[in-house]
Amino acid sequence: MREKQILDAAVAVFSRHGYHSASMDEISDVAGVSKPMIYSYLGAKEDLFLHCIRREAGRMLQAVQAGIKPDVPPDMQLWHGLRSFYGFVAEYRESWTVLHRQALTVGGPFAGEVDALRSRAIELVSGLVVSAGARKGLAEQAEFSGEGLAAALVGAAESLADWWLDHSDVSDGVLASWLMNLIWLGFNDLVEGEVWRPTEQ
Repeated sequence: MREKQILDAAVAVFSRHGYHSASMDEISDVAGVSKPMIYSYLGAKEDLFLHCIRREAGRMLQAVQAGIKPDVPPDMQLWHGLRSFYGFVAEYRESWTVLHRQALTVGGPFAGEVDALRSRAIELVSGLVVSAGARKGLAEQAEFSGEGLAAALVGAAESLADWWLDHSDVSDGVLASWLMNLIWLGFNDLVEGEVWRPTEQ
């Protein structure tokens, strides 16, 4: 309970000020615990930030996985996953700010944690792409391109979420629909064997 209290306060302060400008004094005040207690539970500032990243990354991935319904077609699985992802960003804006804006800006081991989260998300989406291809009898083609296309989708989803922080009047369902129309229609053409090629070399 005390650890959660400290992490909640730290996420709020880090999201507001960024890693470098955030102070342990303010985190202590917001959490309502002494600085020595923070150090005892979660370590110094760098350790605390890393704990924040790991907790929020785990919560976000759990939210997305919980939203995916395994008994529906791959496109609907992705749709539900995207809605869960944007629902998480909407409910935990401070978490997303720490994960996507602060951790990547600071770099180092913090960015490495976010990269690990992105890799897990890519693996999840790639599985849906391959599953869709297999349903169409094109598993080999989908396996060849699935990971790269999944990386493109995850990157687009992240960028759209970051844009959404400044345009919160758009609903999570609309965001998911935009991305499905932009990305999944292309995936569907690919698994159907319809591939775009340039007309000039």
